[in-house]
Formats: sequence, structure tokens, C-alpha cells
Amino acid sequence: MASWRIAPAMAWRYLRARKSHSAVTAIARVSVAGVAVATAAIVCVLSVFNGFREVLAGRLDLMNPDVMVSPASGKTFADGDSLAAAIRAVDGVAIAMPMVADNALALAGSSEMPVRLLGVDPAAYRRITSLDSIMLDGGKAPLAGSREAGAAVGTASQLALYEQGTPILLFAPRREGRVNLANPAASFISDSVALSGVYRADRSEVDANTMVCDIEVARMLFQYDAEATEVLVKAAPGVAHEALAGRIRDRLGKGYVVKDRLQQQAMDFRMIEIEKWVTFLLLFFILAIASFNIVSTLAMLVVEKQKSMLTMRAVGMPYSLIGRVFWWESVFVTVAGGIAGLALGVILSLLQEHFGLIKLAGDPSAMIVSAYPVALQWGDVALAFAPVALIGLAAAWVASRFARTRAKSAA
Repeated sequence: MASWRIAPAMAWRYLRARKSHSAVTAIARVSVAGVAVATAAIVCVLSVFNGFREVLAGRLDLMNPDVMVSPASGKTFADGDSLAAAIRAVDGVAIAMPMVADNALALAGSSEMPVRLLGVDPAAYRRITSLDSIMLDGGKAPLAGSREAGAAVGTASQLALYEQGTPILLFAPRREGRVNLANPAASFISDSVALSGVYRADRSEVDANTMVCDIEVARMLFQYDAEATEVLVKAAPGVAHEALAGRIRDRLGKGYVVKDRLQQQAMDFRMIEIEKWVTFLLLFFILAIASFNIVSTLAMLVVEKQKSMLTMRAVGMPYSLIGRVFWWESVFVTVAGGIAGLALGVILSLLQEHFGLIKLAGDPSAMIVSAYPVALQWGDVALAFAPVALIGLAAAWVASRFARTRAKSAA
């Protein structure tokens, strides 16, 4: 047998052979189980964070445009309508619509609250977003040219808006002129709209305090002529959002901030990624601690096979080859635990992904998802095996050094 085949063959034989002390066998099994459990935990946790990321990305489809253009400095574009027309000329743009978004005070009956008023072209906005699909209890989105407004569920709750057609008063401070202390009310512009319906986007920043109305109503309230605070863009079918954002950015040049769908919620995705990798590091340290069992197991095996090492030396086997035997022993133990853990993690992740076995606590009707979301990605499976391989190589090096030292001292 070639020398390069001797070490793994002997290591495999030692691993399967009956040990003189049952404790060695028990500790070896615990070592493999520890590595397997830690590896499976890494696969499952990474898959759960992938699931939450997909849930967040799915909710973006409801209210976020494919591309959003906003001013790099200042609050508004001087001529939002002309800018929207220029963006429509970009290849791959299906719709480009100016929007006026600003803060106002809303009053309904005896209730009042500050709201984020979104002035849009209702027909275009319903095509850019999924506003129609998230209207509740038969409500409808406001119509173009109407003095109606749709209210988010949080806004409707705080203003006690229970019936369509309920009048809502809107107030905004005048942009120009001095404050008249003798008549403070003259410092505000007021307008009224009727409730067209209530919507729920299942996103706290949208549901908490937003209202949607026709852009002309918002411009009158905020004293704008053709200004806009953003331009919302819908991509043509088959056009990638990222590529379209790049083409618009190239066409407009400096002075504009152009964001694709994911960039509009970059902070939320960044937090998920940070939590994912911090958790990965914590599980990596747990896996590293579990690897100490492997080192202790191999150390006990080296001590048990000391007589066999004397026999190896007697037949002329070099110390380096003796160390390589136990190097392979460590590799076999680590790989066995790693593969078992990967298989377990993949099976558990797929079961949760397709059957939702583990449910989230709370009222299912009030939650976006009722079970922990899971999305298995094979890149994460490979990533989970990387620390196993690293720890296995480190343990193999320690075992090899220890075996050579014991063999020399016994000679």
C-alpha cells in the first residue's frame, strides 16, 4: 500500500475499532454530536434570517415604487412635473409620477394627530403600488381629481375614522409670510377631504400616520405650484430595478438621489444582515467550544494506541506518518459531525420552510406570517461548513503534534 494511503486507512480502522475503554467511545460520540448540533444550528439560524429578509422584501412590493428619485439637497424639486416627464423618456420606464409628501395636522371630530400626507396622481399611484390590494373593509383608494383621502390603519384608529365619507380637516403652516400673534389661525392653511377607505401595509412607518390624497389637494395645502418632493418610477415588465435606477442616475446626473426598491429600505436590510452575522459569530464560538471535545477524544485515543505506535516504529514507520494517522482521525471525526449537522440543518430548514412547523406566538390574524419564515440558501450551507473545516484542521494539527510527541517519548 502506498504511503499516502496508509495513514487514512489506519485512521479509519482506529475510528471504527472497539476501544478498550468505553469512555473513549462515548466521548467520541459526544464530540461528533456536539459538532453536528452546532453546525445544524448555524444552518437553521442563517435560514431564518434569510426568511425574515424575504418577508421584508415582499412587503416592499406593496407600497414602495421600483425606483424613487429625491433631491440631493433641499426638500423639493422646482418642477416635479417636468422632471417626471424627463424620467419617462428613459428606456425601461413604464410610469414616472411626481409626489408631494409633507407633514400636516389632521382633525376628525374631537380627535387630532399629525399625519404624513402623500399627494399623488391616484391612477398612477395605484399602478406603481399595490394600494388597491391593501384597502380594508370594502374601502377604495382616492380617485383622481377628487377631494378624498385614504388613511392608514394607525391614522384611522387614532382619528376614529370608522365610516367612508367621514370629513377630515387638514392644516399646514403657511410657507410664506409672518405669524400673526393676534390671529394664530391665520398662519395656517386648512382644507377638508372625505375618507375614501382605510389601508394596511403591515409596515409600521406607513401604517402609523400616513394619508394618501390627490396631488392637487396636497399642493394647495402646502402652497406648492409644480414642486414635488419625490418622483416615483415603475419599471417596464422584465426590466431590473437596479439597472433602471442606474440608467436614471446616469441621465439625471448630480443633484438627485436615485434609489431602487431595496435601497429605499437599506437600513432595515442592513439591520437584518448585522443580526445575521453577529448570530453566526456567536454560533461559531459555540462550535469552537464543542471542538475541544474532539481534541480530548483524540488525545485519549493517542494514549490508548501508544503500544500500537511502538509497533509502527518497530516496522520503520516515521514519526511524521504516525502523526498523519491521527491527523486523519481528527478529520474523520470533524467531517462526520459536520456532514451530519448539515444534513440535519437542511432537513429542519426545509420542513419549516414548506410546512411551518414552529409557529409564532400571537394572534395569526394580526401578523404578517404565522410561522417562523425560513429560506434555505445553499451558499449558507457551504458557509456553515467553513468553520467546521477550519476547526477540523486546527484539531488535526494538535492531534498530529501530540501523537508525534507521545511516539517519541515512548521510543
